[in-house]
Amino acid sequence: MARSFNHPAAGDISLDNVLHALSDPMRRHIVLKLMGSESMSCIQACATLPPSTVSFHHKILREAGLIRSEKKGVEVINTLRRTDIDERFPGLLDAVFRQNKSPTP
Repeated sequence: MARSFNHPAAGDISLDNVLHALSDPMRRHIVLKLMGSESMSCIQACATLPPSTVSFHHKILREAGLIRSEKKGVEVINTLRRTDIDERFPGLLDAVFRQNKSPTP
């Protein structure tokens, strides 16, 4: 049986958790890549990192409410919850990435 992912409801997304998730350069890199595409697999996001590290970063982003993960076959497809974040914290993502165009560590 495929494992399911827990995602906070839009109203439960907290600013503290979002800012904590975005405090890491690699996680900002993942979010920036997702901002430029509709969705991507974990492998596409960080091909140079060990799978366990990539999974850890995606878990932090998912639990903060920044991404939605869905298992499709053997891949996990991630999408940015841009609408939820923008409704909850208008302009936050734009402000973070306006100052940080190249967050690769």
